[in-house]
Amino acid sequence: MRAVQVVRLEGPSAVELADIDEPARRDDQVLIEVSAAGVTFPDVLLTRGEYQIKPDLPFVPGSEVAGIVRSAPGGAALHPGDRVAAFTGFGGFAELAVADAAAVFPLPDSASLATGAGLPMNYLTAHFALTRRGRLRPGETVLVHGAAGGVGTAAAQLASALGARVIAVVSSETKGEVARTAGAADVVLADGFLAAVKDLTAGRGVDIVVDPVGGDRFTDSMRSLAPEGRMLVIGFAGRQIPTVKVNRLLLNNIDLVGVGWGAFWLPRPRYLQEQWADLLPLVESGKLAPPPGSRYPLDQATAALAELDERRAAGKVLLTVK
Repeated sequence: MRAVQVVRLEGPSAVELADIDEPARRDDQVLIEVSAAGVTFPDVLLTRGEYQIKPDLPFVPGSEVAGIVRSAPGGAALHPGDRVAAFTGFGGFAELAVADAAAVFPLPDSASLATGAGLPMNYLTAHFALTRRGRLRPGETVLVHGAAGGVGTAAAQLASALGARVIAVVSSETKGEVARTAGAADVVLADGFLAAVKDLTAGRGVDIVVDPVGGDRFTDSMRSLAPEGRMLVIGFAGRQIPTVKVNRLLLNNIDLVGVGWGAFWLPRPRYLQEQWADLLPLVESGKLAPPPGSRYPLDQATAALAELDERRAAGKVLLTVK
């Protein structure tokens, strides 16, 4: 089968299209004919060996796919021919991929396979962040950094669907349109966002900050919180891990909350299906659907990864396989 492999730890340019053996399915796994694969920031980190998991070279990146079930465990709820989305961990940038049955999710007829390929990592992460770690309540105000990217658009859509007001932080007016499409009520530019947020909230601040970026925005993000606000630390797309003077937590009784979705569900795999059950009505109704971004064939995986690496992505970047 055709697959994209990381052959050197030198960034997006070090991936190659190759013909490799089909993956072997364990008894507890599902074999999927991949139609589309989502491209995520961890995939970029993997190409440099900067992710916390470091597979041996060469390896196939790609953590989320959508396609058609070819084979499944006996007694499973899934059957050959079913349309599914899946979290694969690795191996998604290929014509065939395997995923643990607990991480494979039936797609409703109303959702395309392209939509499905953008759901598993970003939307399950956003759901964990907002509902479990952030304790989001209807009527609250949520500030979302990187709001035109994968996690950002997922967080904006889900927060809006759950009854929150969303303020999006973006780096350009073009990306602002993507954020509005994803459900943002207001959009502000990253440069000077703190003052803009204070204006939009009449000086009160926001209840939750969703931060997949980190870097030099961190302190102003904390300053943008209302009393008893929660700052959700999801990742560091800005490539800098900030430090915190913890006395700032005392000033407005704010919470600094780590969001490690993978660390939470790995010892609790049933949690993934609980999440999907919560999200499925919103997917069926069309309230949750990744804003479309660039699409690339498998042989242009380098370009797809570079778009995220250079922070040019606006909407969900996909590799189309079939």
